[in-house]
Amino acid sequence: MGPLSDVLVWTVVLLFALAGAVEWYGRRNDADLMAPARTIATAAWVGFGLFWLNSVPFWFFEHQSYVEAILAAVAVPGCLYAARELYTGRTSLFILSRAIAVMGFIYLPFETIPAITVGGLALPAPRQYLIEITTAITGWLISLAGYSPELIENGAGYPSTYQWVLEDGHIYNVSIVLACTGLGSIAVFGGLIAAVRAPLSRKLRGLAVAVPIIFTLNVMRTAFISIVSGNQLMHWFPNAILFMFGETNPYRVSFLISDRIISQVGAVIALMAITYLVVRELPELLTVLEDVLYLLTGEEHDLQEALDLPREPAVEQPEAAARSD
Repeated sequence: MGPLSDVLVWTVVLLFALAGAVEWYGRRNDADLMAPARTIATAAWVGFGLFWLNSVPFWFFEHQSYVEAILAAVAVPGCLYAARELYTGRTSLFILSRAIAVMGFIYLPFETIPAITVGGLALPAPRQYLIEITTAITGWLISLAGYSPELIENGAGYPSTYQWVLEDGHIYNVSIVLACTGLGSIAVFGGLIAAVRAPLSRKLRGLAVAVPIIFTLNVMRTAFISIVSGNQLMHWFPNAILFMFGETNPYRVSFLISDRIISQVGAVIALMAITYLVVRELPELLTVLEDVLYLLTGEEHDLQEALDLPREPAVEQPEAAARSD
């Protein structure tokens, strides 16, 4: 999305981390640091809202993802609402703030750090390693399905693109990018799990549930999209699909249906299912999920009762769930 966006999101993540550190230090040392921690976290939430606002055109026009564009647009008022609620007393939102900081530290190095040269030695960008691993596993799955497209280099100069030759001789390339690795979803669960206060053993169990499932589903999704696109298996309602996504290339129809519609809707459902499985191992996450639902609906929710899940004793400070108007 550009250097300015990278600077903004790194600033936001560092503010979230600083707010968490100030709140943690005050709690450990009986210092009255809640007010400055709230102020810093509030600024971070406002900045986070600006980041999502800036990203909406990218998701809508460049990435052609209605699902992600809508989610980004919804996140803008959500972040501003979170800023207001935290500043006026809903300090349980410090957990979600800490989670976002951890998410950023997991994801942003792969997204924003470029390839560099040190002492004449070229060091690939961090994302290259992850993309190449995902590409290799995707290729293995494609071969299991009986296909053998050629693996070629992408624009950055490393192999991550499968080249398909269609029946009419047209060449169609499907590239593996960072989003195909599942890193974003892994960062979300990693941040949430790290942010809550719970025994390390149960945190590790939560990660052991989330990470393998996310990565497996993502490489299966990537292989599915590549096979469908490379063989034009979903060339359905081409005029309607091209109009919907503002496209003119008819060879993109199968990709748009398999990726932008089927896979993205499926990803939302899968993340809900994974969340349920992780919460069974780590009930402390219920507090965070209830805060998210509160921000979305403006109403309090009891997920323990709704999902029939156990809730571990709260370990946040007594005023953590308090609110003031």
